[in-house]
Amino acid sequence: MAASATSGRLAFITCGSVDDGKSTLLGRLLHDAGALPTDRALPLTPEGELDHAALIDGLMAEREQGITIDVAYRPFATPRRAFLAIDAPGHEQFTRNMVTGASNADVAVILVDAEKGLLPQTRRHSHLVALLGMKTVILAVTKMDRVGGAEAVFRPIAEAFAPFAAKLGIETVIAIPVSGRTGDQVVERGALMPWYQGPTLLEALERLPVRGREGEAPFRMAVQGVVRLPEGGRAYSGQVASGTVRAGQAVRVLPSGRTATVESVLDGDGPVAEGLPGRSILIRLDTELDVARGDVLTTGDSPLEVADQFEAHLVWMGEDPLLPGRMYDLRLGTRTVPVQISDIRHRVDVQTLAPLAARTLSMNDIGLVHLTLGREIAFAPYEESPEFGGFILIDRQSLETVGAGMIRFALRRAHNIHRQALNVDRETRARLKGQKPAVLWLTGLSGAGKSTLANAVEARLTAMGHHAYLIDGDNLRHGLSRDLGFTDADRVENIRRAAETARMMADAGLIVLVSLISPFAAERQMARGLMVEGEFMEVFVDAPLEVVEARDIKGLYRKARAGELANFTGIDSPYEAPKAPELHIRTDQLAIDAAADQVIAALKDAGRLRD
Repeated sequence: MAASATSGRLAFITCGSVDDGKSTLLGRLLHDAGALPTDRALPLTPEGELDHAALIDGLMAEREQGITIDVAYRPFATPRRAFLAIDAPGHEQFTRNMVTGASNADVAVILVDAEKGLLPQTRRHSHLVALLGMKTVILAVTKMDRVGGAEAVFRPIAEAFAPFAAKLGIETVIAIPVSGRTGDQVVERGALMPWYQGPTLLEALERLPVRGREGEAPFRMAVQGVVRLPEGGRAYSGQVASGTVRAGQAVRVLPSGRTATVESVLDGDGPVAEGLPGRSILIRLDTELDVARGDVLTTGDSPLEVADQFEAHLVWMGEDPLLPGRMYDLRLGTRTVPVQISDIRHRVDVQTLAPLAARTLSMNDIGLVHLTLGREIAFAPYEESPEFGGFILIDRQSLETVGAGMIRFALRRAHNIHRQALNVDRETRARLKGQKPAVLWLTGLSGAGKSTLANAVEARLTAMGHHAYLIDGDNLRHGLSRDLGFTDADRVENIRRAAETARMMADAGLIVLVSLISPFAAERQMARGLMVEGEFMEVFVDAPLEVVEARDIKGLYRKARAGELANFTGIDSPYEAPKAPELHIRTDQLAIDAAADQVIAALKDAGRLRD
């Protein structure tokens, strides 16, 4: 084989279902390949054999539970090449860790227990490595010693996996029967399976090429920060993702599209001739441009696009289901922007790969979704550039990573729909009304008094000569939201519609009152984020559950207690009370007129009403 085929360090991930023997196999590979430190002694198993898994399962929790939780990275080398072994967790609960590891790998070694065959998690991991762009996998059928090394066990597993892999777009499958316990077909051939004439696991790994892309890549660097230089001026820091950059080279700033010429390239020691892939550098431009963290510097021939709506594959990792319409944060490279999943096209049946209709995604589901971002970003399809096509989703309340995705393409409407410039602005509209826009968002349990209070406040404002409008939750569901139910996903969409409507009304110069239970803090925060700063006031209309149940004007609590009304807030659906509302009104302690006085006073204090 040509030397170039195996040049460079090969990063490979071992994955598959829990208890398929990943840690044992990888430990055996390191041990038999002579890749262990000379002072490292292996402990013994209860049966008196060397415990190869102990080389990999470094966390105490892993040893206690007998599963791999964290992703373990193990560099080693043989006379033929250098490797980075990535041991990923097999348990379904830790799929997010597996995705993290696979994103750094060139090749996947997918393990299948000879006694169990292909399992759902095996198929899920195979789908994930295919989505992450791997075209070659090694299928390691493990624990062959437990089935006597029988070819009749190995062949059906290999033959069942091949068409499944082909559907995923995996072009090459190298099936190898192995035993981590005895070492057969890991590094040495052994005597267990004389019928097998293919490569050992190590031989296959030594022959595989490092994943790469044809042609010389254009220069691309995501800006990590703006640095003020001692001699004056600014430079832009970042790590070169691809290509090279040198002084005199023309670059483009995305998403703005502005261009400039590189004046100098620096590293920690001063000026350098050029910035190379993987190096952290500073770039100084010959023109002062508005460049910020998250922008991308690239050469003019770069195929990076700019858009704010995408179709993407998404792996959902959150314990709570994905809710379309909920605002999350999307992080791609050094850029973080708000994002909503506007549509779930389908989720994937990991057994058959069939697309299934879905209104939400649960933990470890894989789906095809449409994303709408709060502003444009520079990107490339993941298949062309993992660095500029792979992203994560972050929950804005818990700050946990809840999803990982791969952009397929920008939606056509992202390129064809543009905001229309208007001659009359919001300040002019508000000035004609003699007031400043405001959005009063009244939240609380059903029966707390939101609508009653909102009605009273609107009447007061009208009597004072102000222009106000009340968006009431029940009225909204008779019109704009008549197609929605009361699942969490439907509630999120209902609030999104109400918030967008309130934003437009505020833009028209109105004082808007929104009376909605709006049980989730994330959606109330989303509504606040849509408004101009200072215009949003959260009003927590509060009363104890026993009080609102006693009122129960609509008979809803009685129906919910009787099991006749599902997903009712306060009974079988949670309410997340505001932690720091602008107003907290206890309607069990305060008459509606006095509560309305407080709201009007708050509007005056905020400068929203004329004197």
